[in-house]
Amino acid sequence: MKILVVLSRIPFPLEKGDKLRAYYQIRELSKWHDLYLVALYSRSIPEEAMRELTPFCREVHFLKQHPVRSALNIAAAILTGLPMQCGYFYSHRIHKEIDQIIREVHPDRIYCQLFRMAEYVRDCRIPKVLDYQDAFSKGMERRAQKSFPLLRPVMRMEARRIARYETDIFDDFEGKTMITALDRDCIQHPMNKDIVVVPNGVDFEKFSYPETPKTHDLIFSGNMNYPPNVDAAVYLAKEIFPELKKRHPQLNLMLAGATPAKKVRNLSDESITVTGWVPSMTDCYAQSRIFIAPMRLGTGLQNKLLEAMAMRLPCVTSPLAGKPLDPAAAEGAIITCTTTLQYVETLDKLLTNEEYYQNLAQKGHDFVHEHYDWTNATRKLNELF
Repeated sequence: MKILVVLSRIPFPLEKGDKLRAYYQIRELSKWHDLYLVALYSRSIPEEAMRELTPFCREVHFLKQHPVRSALNIAAAILTGLPMQCGYFYSHRIHKEIDQIIREVHPDRIYCQLFRMAEYVRDCRIPKVLDYQDAFSKGMERRAQKSFPLLRPVMRMEARRIARYETDIFDDFEGKTMITALDRDCIQHPMNKDIVVVPNGVDFEKFSYPETPKTHDLIFSGNMNYPPNVDAAVYLAKEIFPELKKRHPQLNLMLAGATPAKKVRNLSDESITVTGWVPSMTDCYAQSRIFIAPMRLGTGLQNKLLEAMAMRLPCVTSPLAGKPLDPAAAEGAIITCTTTLQYVETLDKLLTNEEYYQNLAQKGHDFVHEHYDWTNATRKLNELF
């Protein structure tokens, strides 16, 4: 079957969650189908991207998105009622280019990742699958609550527009997917149960447990310019970490991830390492003892948790990040905390009780290997096609 894959970003390197999901789904789907990739880019094409993607795709089309035009399109979206995200990623020129590719390829199916790309294909008569991925309206609503007061009205307006748009495009796609059932239920459409839950997975060859000296006690990872990750990093470094250091004065923390925002860079000191982009997140996990993700914003499943558990790191997180995991299956595999004191008490126990530490590490490792495999997860998407 010919499948046209339409993405808002080039899915390599894998420093963002949507890129990681797209890359591994492309890799798996290529075992069954002929894939034709269309991906937008705004600055430059990463040198390694073509090399990494061409083995899995019959054709690869990278379409240039002009930042100035994108900014103007945001203003146009505000006037038309579209979400600003749609305006930023939409271009009449790119729409024509995609239409031309469709005419040349004659795909049997179209796979569109994220609502922000729906405008390009929603009216196309070819059977289509939309990967909502997360409930972005809910995520924007949560971000509005924590934003600067002057920005809140704008973000709340955007949350309402995204919610309306998520519903409007539902019937334009024959198939719909989501990473978690929790996010699926946030889509405000009477048939939202028809959305197929297609979870993420872990590359177990890459994220395997090596015997490596531990140079860092705690680690938090992710795209450090993404607002939910910035919020979590600041909360961890300014509230949780200082209280824990009162009990463990020599404690150190690694904040690992690409493009750290100024707020994150300013956290760096003799006890806190801010890495910026790293060539191998596996090495960062291997050098660390405990993974902590005190997420207070955002939606969806945190890939960072799955990767850390696969590396046999005990994982401590918030209910917001922990709930997307199957609560029954994940029992005992991860610890969730709701207050700063709970985080401190849990981390203190992991640092001082070796049996408790090893038990949580092993349960997390076993849980991920049983439930989060890319091949099995993508098989659900293949059945939908």
